[in-house]
Amino acid sequence: MQGLAKTLVIDDDSQHRHDLSVILNFVGEQHEAVSTGEVHSSLLDQPWGACLLGKISSPAALNKILDFLQIHHHVPVIALSTHNSEVAGLPNYVGELELPLNYPQLTDALRHCQEFLGKRSFHVPQLGRKNTLFRSMVGRSESISQVRHLTEQVSGTDASVLILGESGTGKEVVARNIHYHSSRGKGPFVPVNCGAIPPDLLESELFGHEKGAFTGAIAARKGRFELAEGGTLFLDEIGDMPMSMQVKLLRVLQERCFERVGGNKTIKVDVRIIAATHRNLEEMIEQNKFREDLYYRLNVFPIEMPALRERIEDTPLLLQELLARMEAEGAKPIHFTPRAINSLMEHDWPGNVRELANLVERLIILYPGEMVDVNHLPMKYRYSDLPGFQPEDNSLSVEEQERAALADMFSTTYEEELDDDNCYSDLPPEGVNLKEMLAELEIDMIRQALDAQGGVVARAADMLGMRRTTLVEKMRKYGLNKAS
Repeated sequence: MQGLAKTLVIDDDSQHRHDLSVILNFVGEQHEAVSTGEVHSSLLDQPWGACLLGKISSPAALNKILDFLQIHHHVPVIALSTHNSEVAGLPNYVGELELPLNYPQLTDALRHCQEFLGKRSFHVPQLGRKNTLFRSMVGRSESISQVRHLTEQVSGTDASVLILGESGTGKEVVARNIHYHSSRGKGPFVPVNCGAIPPDLLESELFGHEKGAFTGAIAARKGRFELAEGGTLFLDEIGDMPMSMQVKLLRVLQERCFERVGGNKTIKVDVRIIAATHRNLEEMIEQNKFREDLYYRLNVFPIEMPALRERIEDTPLLLQELLARMEAEGAKPIHFTPRAINSLMEHDWPGNVRELANLVERLIILYPGEMVDVNHLPMKYRYSDLPGFQPEDNSLSVEEQERAALADMFSTTYEEELDDDNCYSDLPPEGVNLKEMLAELEIDMIRQALDAQGGVVARAADMLGMRRTTLVEKMRKYGLNKAS
């Protein structure tokens, strides 16, 4: 395969090693063939395009090679299927090869190795910055750079901050950064989700209550304002606060004092207020659902968080940061192929960074220490036609494979429908052209599958229970395309 670095062949059978060399020479692949006894760490340090594991003399020799490959995980590995169970756990394992080798499966495997090497093109050096910024503030896009700039500017002041943006964009992350990098950083950071607390309990939650103030108040209790003394109070989802509480909050912000529920003692507080919401407060003001005077009291320094779809170029960096964070918590690292990352960058991410973090956590659970390709992603995140590497089945011809796929397709999905509708239960006296009838039905089913999957051939092939290559050949045969 032109443009790919040399392939390292490791095989203890001299005849088989010679045969592999002949095959690789035939396909134009530069390579070096060695036995397990010739493998050493400095050999694997070289920029190999792939490592092909052939016949290994003993389990001990294989374990030695696996130890080397575990350390030199920059080298993509393909192996004979006999080693599948041993090498499957390697993060750099790309796929298996079936004997006897054939041209399509070998070139396909080497292409996957080339794509694996392309993963390193997504590596971006860590951002040069003086202070530590967390998950959602990672990125090199202009929008997130502006957020970091505003965060650093306002951190050194006591100004009230209003953080706006969709759910999952990291508004609390920004609030915590403002607090930790301010003069109040050693004080408490107290978050309150105004939308998660029932309206009749919110006043007590914020301002506290005295013993006997209401049923169940068996002891005096400090509120969040008192708990945040000398630090920062983060009012999340401020747009969900009822109007009656907005009036009381405005008074506290103006006078910096309050009384507990059921009490008459005035308590003075020294707290910084940071508020956040996913709602459009200006529209709520027009609808008389939010007080205008409170809005201007909070909106001293607004920061707007961009949605992930507006900074999609930051996805590789976010993945790197999320993986590093979860690995530090004890999770086994996973690796994304370039086309998996490209597929994720096609998604709209309605849940933003929170959705991405949840997906990464799910994949770490499902594929610990493995390589994550497009077909490992949940269906809604797949935007690529490329399937995972699978060795060709040499026992069947292409025509026989197509015939088997057709048999599977019609034996279950449509058999009952045909019987129920009595469409073709009786053969007419004049007979039918079965070939044309099946072709028409096949064309119709292919079109329906393509429409259902938005023109993505790989998904349509899965829906029809056949290989993507088989579906592509049929589309070519019938003159179909994704848009037809």
